[in-house]
Amino acid sequence: MKQTPKVNYQLVLEQTLRDICAAGRRPSLLLHSCCAPCSSYVLEYLTQYLDITVFYYNPNISPEKEYRHRVDEQQRLIREMCPDVHFIEGTYEPERFYAMAKGLEQEPERGRRCLKCYRLRLEETARIAVQKQMDFFTTTLTISPQKDSAVLNAIGREVSDAYGVPYLFSDFKKRGGYKRSIELSAQYGLYRQNFCGCVFSH
Repeated sequence: MKQTPKVNYQLVLEQTLRDICAAGRRPSLLLHSCCAPCSSYVLEYLTQYLDITVFYYNPNISPEKEYRHRVDEQQRLIREMCPDVHFIEGTYEPERFYAMAKGLEQEPERGRRCLKCYRLRLEETARIAVQKQMDFFTTTLTISPQKDSAVLNAIGREVSDAYGVPYLFSDFKKRGGYKRSIELSAQYGLYRQNFCGCVFSH
């Protein structure tokens, strides 16, 4: 059986950014962020090409005190590193996450529960991107070595088709992106959590 060739999503992103530069305009991007540390490198990289609004929508994070701390860190990073970037906090609705995860509580990390969680967050990002008439949407999630960029980009493509807003393909961990995010986190003294945020990942 013939295997589908593996896509290098960093090269796809680089070609998209070249096309953007050639067109001589700065499109708008709604960037779903899972946390300040992961967004640090992505913001440093993409603000060269795009007008970015960070969308913080993570109903998977609990307890609420942890969620609020992460929101505060995200806003602080934007103020200190890239004050021209806008910020939108999504609705904190953990009950929506728990309803989605029902029956999948024992799934391993990167299993079906995580895939549904990625889709939940990307669908909400796409919905807001349409509402705000953004040119693109994407997520910082591909910067994590623990996340499969092929899976995330496949979900992004499906959500893009469903909502009619272009998805910016990426693999932000490439080109030293993850390493740079650690450096920036240290530079700005960011809180780096040791779990994704949901009670099932502890």
